[in-house]
Amino acid sequence: MRTLGVDYGDRHIGLALSDPLGMIAQPLETYSLKNSKADAAFFRRLVEKHAIGLIVIGLPLRMDGTPGTRVEKTREFADWLRSCTGCPVAYWDERLTTHQATAIMQEQNVRIGDRRSVVNQISAALILQAYLDGQATDAPDPVAS
Repeated sequence: MRTLGVDYGDRHIGLALSDPLGMIAQPLETYSLKNSKADAAFFRRLVEKHAIGLIVIGLPLRMDGTPGTRVEKTREFADWLRSCTGCPVAYWDERLTTHQATAIMQEQNVRIGDRRSVVNQISAALILQAYLDGQATDAPDPVAS
């Protein structure tokens, strides 16, 4: 069983996938939202193709740990994703993942023009890897589902 990591945005969604053992996250792709029917079909195919058993979505908390302004939209998307795929959804704190992703791209000398297309994927991989690491060490979930 694999786990799908999701960095949710209004138009673009970064996706990452774990290895079958659930130890390593890797960027998968950036999906651009279209319409409910097309989006549902995309996510159902993705879950089936990769044998995904769990979806981890980044929850945008403020630096003090309180819910940010996008938390409600993210939870609504997570509910929609759960209903259209049948997969359980877990939340993971996504604070600073975009900054970390940008720093990684700078270190790797990724051209500025190319960064936009992969920043969401790298953010999703960071969210998923943190979740996987937390599960491996039995660390408490920093975000209640």
